[in-house]
Amino acid sequence: MATIRVQAEPFDVARELAALSDGRHEVGGIGCFVGTVRSTPEREVTALTLEHYSGMTERSLAAIAERAEERFGLLGCTVIHRVGRLPAGEAIVLVLAAAPHRQDALDATGFLIDWLKTSAPFWKSESTPDGQTRWVEAREADDTAARRW
Repeated sequence: MATIRVQAEPFDVARELAALSDGRHEVGGIGCFVGTVRSTPEREVTALTLEHYSGMTERSLAAIAERAEERFGLLGCTVIHRVGRLPAGEAIVLVLAAAPHRQDALDATGFLIDWLKTSAPFWKSESTPDGQTRWVEAREADDTAARRW
């Protein structure tokens, strides 16, 4: 069963890992991905603002998680995505995938983040050091990553 949350508050990775594996001895491995708000010299960002349509976003994330659970034989997964204004360096997304075997957990983690990146209905705008705001466009590299699955 997947845990899906869209929230403004930070998440606690250790607490989420413990909740996913809580007493489940059949879990052989948990894949983990934590995405952060990135700023580079080539693309400086002071903050990222994420908007979503409540209800629709959660349903979309749940459908992606369900596909991952079926495809990789997961024992559970967690997808937490933050919304609102997040400064550069802040954690924005957590993906955990628990499976009996390591490779399934790792593959499912990649699958989840690739599909979340391309299919989840979030609208993102970046704030720059000069006070400008720009919408984040879809990237071909993300679509290519999702198609490999």
